[in-house]
Amino acid sequence: MTDFFQLHLDDTTGVATLELNRPERLNTLAPAFFPALRDAVQRLSDEGRTRALVLRSTGRHFSAGMALEVFAGDFDLLRLPTARHRLAFQDGLRRLMACVDVLDEARFPTICAVQGGCVGGALDLAAACDIRVCSADAFFTVQEIHIGMAADLGVLQRLPKIVPAGVAREMAYTGDRLGAERALAVGLVNTVLPDAAALHAHADALAQRIAAKSPLAVAGSKRALNYARDHDTAQALEQMTLLQSAIFDIDEMSAAIAAWKDKREATFEPLSPVQNP
Repeated sequence: MTDFFQLHLDDTTGVATLELNRPERLNTLAPAFFPALRDAVQRLSDEGRTRALVLRSTGRHFSAGMALEVFAGDFDLLRLPTARHRLAFQDGLRRLMACVDVLDEARFPTICAVQGGCVGGALDLAAACDIRVCSADAFFTVQEIHIGMAADLGVLQRLPKIVPAGVAREMAYTGDRLGAERALAVGLVNTVLPDAAALHAHADALAQRIAAKSPLAVAGSKRALNYARDHDTAQALEQMTLLQSAIFDIDEMSAAIAAWKDKREATFEPLSPVQNP
């Protein structure tokens, strides 16, 4: 548990839940939130026991985005008068981006369950997840344009690969809210549920269905899908030949096929831990 979220891993199912837990502050995101998120998700990925992660929140809203006090201090500290200041700013921003990248790069699928507002930096988090589902009262907005800045933690790069380019640009230029039904229509979310309780139950059930599959095949599928998203077809096919030769496991397949024939769930070993240098 941190000041921003609580994290739970069900070792029986392999489903982890990361729940934002500051509803009294609309689950706003302070700078310290981001390295805490990065470290927590990276640890789950490296350990290998997690097979799916649900990112959700408490209270009325998923998150109101970056806490405004981040921008309400001494603006002189945010000015970049020299090349050295600008270079340091670039390096610091890339490190902040990497705290969101971890959701995209984790070895397991990530499911973002949104109720109420998904605003600003929260939309960066949602866009970095594999799958998004929401409640009927959900809305999504690129809030940064309202405070005179371009969104900079990945939403402008990821959103056009999720929704039609025109929709992404309209959201980025206007900051208008995209409601739940419209989000479903344009493909930002997979499903709209009536309320937060139904949303969380749906997200948990979806995570459990994923977690019941071979974690090796799921991790390989995520790696292939991410590569194909960012490369052309020929490059992605070449990567797939190398990836498949690395993860093809006849014992894993035999266990899956036998369980499928017997109409039961298979038992799979977790992924091997990643050794840090």
